[in-house]
Amino acid sequence: MKSHEEGGAQSGMVEPWLEALMADYNRDSFKQRNQYKAQIHFRGSVLQEIVWWALQSLPDEILVGLDFDGSKPVIPEVHERYKSEFEQQDLFQGQGFVVTEAHIVNRGDSYSVHHLPEEWIDGLYAQDRGSRAGRFTHWLHTHPNAPALPSGADADAAQETTGVDLILGLRFTPEGPLPWFDDYEGVQRSLGVKEKQPRKRGFFARHRLPVLGIAPTGHSIHELQLIAFHKNGFGVNVVLVDDEGVPYSNDSKSND
Repeated sequence: MKSHEEGGAQSGMVEPWLEALMADYNRDSFKQRNQYKAQIHFRGSVLQEIVWWALQSLPDEILVGLDFDGSKPVIPEVHERYKSEFEQQDLFQGQGFVVTEAHIVNRGDSYSVHHLPEEWIDGLYAQDRGSRAGRFTHWLHTHPNAPALPSGADADAAQETTGVDLILGLRFTPEGPLPWFDDYEGVQRSLGVKEKQPRKRGFFARHRLPVLGIAPTGHSIHELQLIAFHKNGFGVNVVLVDDEGVPYSNDSKSND
């Protein structure tokens, strides 16, 4: 397990290709809203920064601590639009506020990444809140070249989260030692991909995949997946918003 120098995501410009993907994702979040008991609004510039961090940290996964700004509640009209018929209030800390802050906390394999390095655990929190609940409200970790589906280790780690846990799956080339792994069963939420892509293990097949965007690291990004879930096991609907809290949309009037 290796600790990573602390980094904080900043607000700023988002790549146009990622804005388009987030608009498609929000359209699905609206259409599927009744499948969720709660929603969480996530700043798009923060998501972009995490994608860059993830690719810079390969072949490791990264663990990212997330917080909300108490002065930036979700816009009431936006909350109402994405509200589920089955929505419940007060399910987790930070519910009703936009995620605006992210810091890399750790990097490692799928088992070690969930643990906080010693420098992130202080005496005040370590004894009474547990290693995962001591510092941040929400947590996100990455699945390089694997779908964003929770494993047993992910579910166990979520038990110490006061907010929600998120998983970011990335499909990219060049793959290096991490060929795309798609042997999981479960519901996947993709940004910009409407149909499940077949497994393509051959060199030429992999390079025929559509390229959604190019990262600063030079990687071609073929798919992004993002999910959020509560420690009790149910999914949380993610709405991706700009720095003003307005959802990304291909149509300023509607996501229908």
